[in-house]
Amino acid sequence: MRTVVAVLVAALTVTGCGAGGDRASGGAADGRVTGAVTVFAAASLTESFTRIGKDFEAANPGSAVTLNFAGSSALANQINQGAPADVFASAAPANMTTVTEAGNADGAPSIFARNQLVIAVPQGNPRQVTGLADLTRPGVKVALCANQVPCGAAARTALDAAGVALTPVTLEQDVRGALAKVKLGEVDAALVYRTDARAAHADVTGVEFPESARAVNDYPILALKDAPNPTGARAFVAYVRSAPAQAVLAEAGFQAP
Repeated sequence: MRTVVAVLVAALTVTGCGAGGDRASGGAADGRVTGAVTVFAAASLTESFTRIGKDFEAANPGSAVTLNFAGSSALANQINQGAPADVFASAAPANMTTVTEAGNADGAPSIFARNQLVIAVPQGNPRQVTGLADLTRPGVKVALCANQVPCGAAARTALDAAGVALTPVTLEQDVRGALAKVKLGEVDAALVYRTDARAAHADVTGVEFPESARAVNDYPILALKDAPNPTGARAFVAYVRSAPAQAVLAEAGFQAP
């Protein structure tokens, strides 16, 4: 009898540990996603991922999405230095590659959106900017993203395609920093993503230019290898690629992958 009881106790202990393990990794006993999901995302995704995060929580009661927005290069460095995160969404494949090559990916990244640059100018376009060449006129102050940031690399590609040599008055660490310079009146123009200009339409106008088609950015996303909540990480990545999340991205001005 003592042997039978010992076997039953051992079985119950194993079962209990299994259920606890599921909860710790973000999976409830019935397969639902629970717990915290930490997402590192490019600054240009701020509005879209804020809404997508709330929609994900609504679809997964018991989950809580924490969003960390910054330049993709800074986020990649944080991840490679051990910052705890479940998901990384980058504004360019190059920054994602630094994470995958460091061995910090759980699977291969997938492209979930695309974005193009516009010239952000104050409402009313007081400098009458119609293209990249206008940014080189005397007295026109321009903000760009730093070269290592996806919006900066895209800007350099577009400027080279147009044959325009431009010296910015400031180099910002993410696209929101460049946009803020226009909103504050510190510069006359900035090269930012179409989605960012649309989100700030009350303060700025986005001027389209043909060379932006030469510098379209693909946005990749993946779950991270050491994710504190691997179940939640994979579920969030899948949700971003779902129809409801893609509709949010399209509304913000992102292009389909």
